[in-house]
Amino acid sequence: MPTLSTISIYHVKSMRGFDVNSASVERMGLENDRRFMAVDPDGMFLTQRDHARMALITPTLKDEMLNLSAAGMDDLTVPIRRLGKRISVEIWQSSGVESVDQGDLAAEWLSAFLKMPARLVRMADDYQRKVSADYAVSPEDQVGFADGFPILIVSQESLDDLNRRMEKPIPMNRFRPNLVVRGCEPFAEDGWRRIRVGEVEMALVKPCARCNVPTIDQDSAESGKEPNTTLAKFRKIDGKVMFGMNVIPITVGHIQVGDSVEIIG
Repeated sequence: MPTLSTISIYHVKSMRGFDVNSASVERMGLENDRRFMAVDPDGMFLTQRDHARMALITPTLKDEMLNLSAAGMDDLTVPIRRLGKRISVEIWQSSGVESVDQGDLAAEWLSAFLKMPARLVRMADDYQRKVSADYAVSPEDQVGFADGFPILIVSQESLDDLNRRMEKPIPMNRFRPNLVVRGCEPFAEDGWRRIRVGEVEMALVKPCARCNVPTIDQDSAESGKEPNTTLAKFRKIDGKVMFGMNVIPITVGHIQVGDSVEIIG
C-alpha cells in the first residue's frame, strides 16, 4: 500500500470543474459546489445529459454575487438569494427539494441561452437532501444538487491509463471530479474505503457509474462515443462503465492542493 507521502491532492475542483487552490469541505461537499441548479417550469432538474449546451455556461461566485457567462451572451451578475421565493424541485429520486428561486433576470438569461423556459434555483440553507441510506455512513449524510454523493475523487493515473488506450486523449473535466489525486497506481482508488486528506476524513462508498456526460466536450458541447466506448472494454460492471469513486465526508475541514492522502481503510 502506498505510504502517506506518495499520494497527494493534485487538483481541487469546484463550480463546473474549475481548479482552486483550497476548499472547505462541508457535510454537503465542497463549499458552494453543486448548490445551484437549472430547472424547467415544473421544477424538474435540467442536465447536460439532455441539454449539452449547459456545458458552455460558466458560473463564477464572488462576494455573494453570481456571474453567468457564455459565448454569444452578455454576462449576467446577480446577488445570490439565500432568502426569498421558495419552490420545490425534483432531481432524480429526490422530490420536494426546497430551493430558493434566484429571480427573473437569471431565469431570462438561462432561458435565452438554453432556448427553453428555465429557472435558476439554489438549495435552501435549511434543507437537507439525504444520501441514500444504502450507502450513507451516518444518518446525517447529505448532498447538494450532485447526482447522489457529496464528492467525487479520481486519480490522475486512472485518466492517464484511459488515455493510453484511446486514439485521442481527453481532459479530466469530462468526468467532473472534485478531487484529483496522484502518486498511486491506476484505479487504486477503487480499493480505498477510508482516507484522510489534511484534517478531513472521508469514506469512499461506491464506484461512479458514468452516463453520457463524459462523451460531451466541455468546451464545445459536442458529443461523441468516447471515452465510454473504451471504458466499456475494461471498466464495465453490471452493464455500467465505472470511473472514479463517490465520497462522503466523515468530518469537515479545510483541504488544499498538495495535501497528503492517507489511506486508513
